[in-house]
Amino acid sequence: MADLVVLYKTPTDPAAFDKYYVDTHIPLAKKLPGLRKYTVSKGPIATPGGPSPLYLIAVLTFDSMAAIGAAFASPEGKVTAADVPKFATGGVEMNFFETTEV
Repeated sequence: MADLVVLYKTPTDPAAFDKYYVDTHIPLAKKLPGLRKYTVSKGPIATPGGPSPLYLIAVLTFDSMAAIGAAFASPEGKVTAADVPKFATGGVEMNFFETTEV
C-alpha cells in the first residue's frame, strides 16, 4: 500500500475552506482512479507542544506508489491537483510514501 498525506495549513478564511473542501474538492478527489481509502482529520490538530499550524490532514490510500502516480496522471488527477490552489490559501504540503503494517 501507499499513502498520500496532504497537510493543509490554516487558511485565510476557514469557513470558506471548509465549504469548498467538502462541497467541491472531496467529490473531485474521490474520483481518483485507484483510490482505496480517503480519510481526513476531525477537529483541531494538536502536537505535544500545543496547537499545530495545520488546519486539516487528508490521507489518501492507494495500492502502490505507481498507483498514486497513475491517479494524478489521469484526467481526474489533473483536475483534482489543479483544484487545490483554489481553496488552500494557507499553503499545502503533500507527501507520498509506501506503507507497511507493523
